[in-house]
Amino acid sequence: MNKEQLKKLEADLWSAADKLRANSDLKSSEYATPVLGLIFLKFADNNYRRHEQAILAEYQKLQGTRREKPVSEIAIEQCGFYLPDHTRYDYLLNLPEQKDIAKALKEAMKAIEEYKPELEGVLPKDEYAALTRTDKTIPQQLLRTFADIPSNATGDLFGQIYEYFLSEFARSEGQKGGEFFTPRSVVRLMVEIIEPHGGKVFDPACGSGGMFVQSAQFIAAHRNELKGAESGVYVCGQEKTQDTVKLAKMNLAVSGLRGEIKQANTYYEDPYDSFE
Repeated sequence: MNKEQLKKLEADLWSAADKLRANSDLKSSEYATPVLGLIFLKFADNNYRRHEQAILAEYQKLQGTRREKPVSEIAIEQCGFYLPDHTRYDYLLNLPEQKDIAKALKEAMKAIEEYKPELEGVLPKDEYAALTRTDKTIPQQLLRTFADIPSNATGDLFGQIYEYFLSEFARSEGQKGGEFFTPRSVVRLMVEIIEPHGGKVFDPACGSGGMFVQSAQFIAAHRNELKGAESGVYVCGQEKTQDTVKLAKMNLAVSGLRGEIKQANTYYEDPYDSFE
């Protein structure tokens, strides 16, 4: 997918999702988390789909031997996720309208967290019920909207779509949006000045994690210059607002980054012993 196709996809997805918000009684801040959760869910499903054949083959190969493992363990080893049948995107997308889609999404998110402990308490759950206050069909319509994301889309593409939605939600929030999103151009300038080349990247006011995503992209773009040096990156972030911490953790997962995000007020707390 080239840049023009990506820009059109982002704009089309945002337009469809924002029209649904306009027909509800939700503010952008209330709408952002469940929408970004669905983008994450589509990413997880795409990622699992790419590894599914190999996971099942390994499971069948080990079945009945002393090395037999549950399919969930094999899945986590191979792709970092295990998605039970009721968490799969197509399953949720094709549920009949009379079903409680919001409840089904809540159960799906709970199951994903169960097999990926670092996301425990991060993914939206009750927020999907809030979407139905004025229109019970909104969760299902959103599922249909994000079904337009290609099934072969990789983490890089999802990271860009995720960041695009973060920026649009921030724009609609006005000044408050700056709490969780710094414009990509500003972050890119900071990264170009810092010039990270692997190792650890620390951000004491990380917001939704844009600095980490840009750092990983910088390292990838300059990999040929590293000449054998370590090119992996482990990120450490702290952020004072718990809701923003959740956005950052989802952003790391969508972007395939290793690291941790902690809730802390940088003026008073130093959980990573970063002083000096």
